[in-house]
Amino acid sequence: MPGELTLLLEAANKGDQPALNRLVALLYVDLRKLAHRCRKGEIQDLDTTSLVHECYLRFLKSGQLEVRDRSHFFNLAARVMRQLLVDYARERLARKRGGGVPHVELRDSDAAEQAEAEHCLDVDQALERLAEIRPMQASVVECRFFAGLTEEETAEAMDRSLRSVQRDWQAARVWLAEHLKQ
Repeated sequence: MPGELTLLLEAANKGDQPALNRLVALLYVDLRKLAHRCRKGEIQDLDTTSLVHECYLRFLKSGQLEVRDRSHFFNLAARVMRQLLVDYARERLARKRGGGVPHVELRDSDAAEQAEAEHCLDVDQALERLAEIRPMQASVVECRFFAGLTEEETAEAMDRSLRSVQRDWQAARVWLAEHLKQ
């Protein structure tokens, strides 16, 4: 007999809004942990709660989720959170570069924020290039770097063996290090 989570996923996949609401409520603590890990080392002024709520709104806008299981749900949530962080970084850089606002002299903290945003965008662009040639490696990076999942959690989320995830993680780190130097 399928558990409550499985039944909620099935109903949410069919567009059942109350089921999606209940699913998110059940997984809220885990989503907050995921959001906190996504933010770690990246955009610090976007708080965890906002990231979870924005992720939830993206799920609502998407219509059907088509999620297989709990691990797949968190893999999808990590991808959405990554995109939210990238969008936020782009928006912040646009504001820093003018955006119709009068010029103001930058403080040291402003320069640090801009560097964080630029780093986030650089990683995102490199990851997009990696996804074109090695999509599985890019997915592993998404889980490990943006979501902060362990190798074991990544293997579970991607429904792959731990050893495959470890190989892809190592190869992707080498590739990204080389391409981010450029």
